[in-house]
Amino acid sequence: MAAARTFFSENDLRLISDAIEHAEKETSGELRVHIADRCPGDPVARAQRVFHQLGMKSTKHHNGILFYFAVKSKKFAIVGDEGIHAKVGSAFWHSVREKMEAEFKSGNMVQGIVNGIEEAGRQLQHHFPRHKDDQNELPDKISIGK
Repeated sequence: MAAARTFFSENDLRLISDAIEHAEKETSGELRVHIADRCPGDPVARAQRVFHQLGMKSTKHHNGILFYFAVKSKKFAIVGDEGIHAKVGSAFWHSVREKMEAEFKSGNMVQGIVNGIEEAGRQLQHHFPRHKDDQNELPDKISIGK
């Protein structure tokens, strides 16, 4: 995964991780970012497999969201579990994707990712507010792999 590690600087990765941590402060929802080098097929199908591999299907309220990026293939997908998808619907995912793509096309990859995380976080906060006994069910760190 050399390309994924060299595509983003340590500072970039920290900004993305910080955005995840900040977005999760007011919600029981879980956000993850996965970076791969290549995605030979459909990025949504691959993101769904990664979603399961990362254990995101096991959250209490089924409110996990995965941002999947294949940097060499220049593909990405956003996958939300059934709990959050039932609240926001397909139009939300399409809107976030379009906004992120606009940033990417302007050369602002990291800002596009951070904006997507922030928007997803706002929806999670609205539909799944944090409760006193909530626990962080999944790591906030960025996963890098296939």
